[in-house]
Amino acid sequence: THTRGVTLGGHAGCWGGGGGAVFKLLWQPLGGKEDQASFPCFAEGAADLRKWKNRPTEHRKHSEFVTVNFKSSSVEMKLFHSSLSPTQCFLNAIVQCLSHTCGLRDYVLLKRYRQEKCAKEDAKLTEAFSQVLTGLWEEAEAVSVVNPRQFYNVFKEAVPYFSGYSQQDAQEFLRFLLDKLHVEINRRPYVRRTCLIFISFHRISEEAAVMWKKHLERDDSRIVDLFSGQLRSSLHCSVCSHYSNTFDVFCDLSLPIPKRSSGREVMLKDCLDLFSQEEKLDRENSPMCERCTRHTECTKRLSIQRFPQVIVIHLNRFTMSRWSISKSTVYVSFPLTNLDLGPYGPVDCGPVLYDLYAICNHVGTVNMGHYTACCLDENGWCLYNDSSVTPVSENQLQTNQAYVLFYQLIPLHCGGR
Repeated sequence: THTRGVTLGGHAGCWGGGGGAVFKLLWQPLGGKEDQASFPCFAEGAADLRKWKNRPTEHRKHSEFVTVNFKSSSVEMKLFHSSLSPTQCFLNAIVQCLSHTCGLRDYVLLKRYRQEKCAKEDAKLTEAFSQVLTGLWEEAEAVSVVNPRQFYNVFKEAVPYFSGYSQQDAQEFLRFLLDKLHVEINRRPYVRRTCLIFISFHRISEEAAVMWKKHLERDDSRIVDLFSGQLRSSLHCSVCSHYSNTFDVFCDLSLPIPKRSSGREVMLKDCLDLFSQEEKLDRENSPMCERCTRHTECTKRLSIQRFPQVIVIHLNRFTMSRWSISKSTVYVSFPLTNLDLGPYGPVDCGPVLYDLYAICNHVGTVNMGHYTACCLDENGWCLYNDSSVTPVSENQLQTNQAYVLFYQLIPLHCGGR
C-alpha cells in the first residue's frame, strides 16, 4: 500500500509556466521493504486521507522527480500533471482551504446533496467540485491525474466574470463559489421574497430569531449550515434617541486594517475593533429614522448576532481610490487557537472561541501577485504552493501575506447560534 501526498497547482509565481494543475504525488520506496512507521493505515471513512507519520527532512527537486528522504527510507515521488492557465492560483489556494473544511469536504465526498437538494436539475458545479475533492482524498491503487479544468469550466459558465486570463481575487472567487454551490444544493424551493410586516419586538434576540427563520425558509443548505452568520446593524438617532436594528446574513467578515502606529504591531483584535466601532453618519448618508420619519444624524454600530460554524475573515488589504488600487502590507498578528469573538456578539453572550485551520496568502503586488494556502491536518501545518507541499511550523504562519483566514468554532462555544 502506497501513501500519497496531494497538491494543487503547477507554476512558480503567477506568471510562471507549467499551468495551475492538480498534482498527485505517489510515494514509492526505491528499494527494500516499506517502513511501516512511515506508512500508517487509512483511518475509516470516505473523507480520511492517508498520512505519513514522519515529516521529510530533505526536499530536493530534480526536473520531473522529487526525492524525499525519511528517517529510515528513501522515497521517490513522481509528479504528473495536466496543464491549466497559470493565472488560476487563486482557485488552487481556495480549493485547498475548502478541502480542509471537514464539514463541507465530507458532505460533498459522500454526495449527501443528491438527497437533500430541492432542485431537479443536476448540481453541475457541485458534482465537478466533488470530483476534485474525490481525486484529492480518495484511496487509489495506481497513479491517476486530478484535473480541475472541468470544475473551473463549469464555474466560468456559472460566473462568466471569471473567464479570460486576467488576475482574479481569491476572496471574490470564494464568495461566488459558495453562493453558486448554495444555489445548487439548496434544500428549499424557490420562494419569491416578500416584504416583512412590521412587528414590534420587546427583545433584540426575538427579532433576530424571526429574521433568521425567515432566511432559512428560502435559503437552507450545507453552505448555510457552515458559513452563514447574522450581523446586527444598530442605529441610534441623535435627534429622538430612537434605536433601530437591521439584521443581515454574512458568509465572511471583511475587516479593515488600521494604520500601524510607531512601535506597535497590528493585531486581529484591532481589525475587529475597527470593524465594530461606532460610526457617525450625517443626514446625507443616514437611513430614515423610524420615529422622526426623516433623515437625521445618527450613529451606527455593527455586531455579530449569530455566529457561524466556520467564520471566514478577510483582511482587506486592497483599497481602491479614484485613480488606483493599492495593497497594504501591514503585518497583522492573529491567534492560531482560541480566537474569542464573544466581545463582538450580543451582550452577555460569553466566550465564543474559534481555532484556525486554513490561511489563504497573497504574495506580491496588485499587478503581479500569487496565492498560496496553509492548511492544518492531524499531522500539522502544510504550505500548499501550487505544485509543491511543504510542512511548516506554526511560527511560519504569521506573515504580512495573510489574506483570508478560516476559523472553526470550538464545540460547546456556540454563542448566538
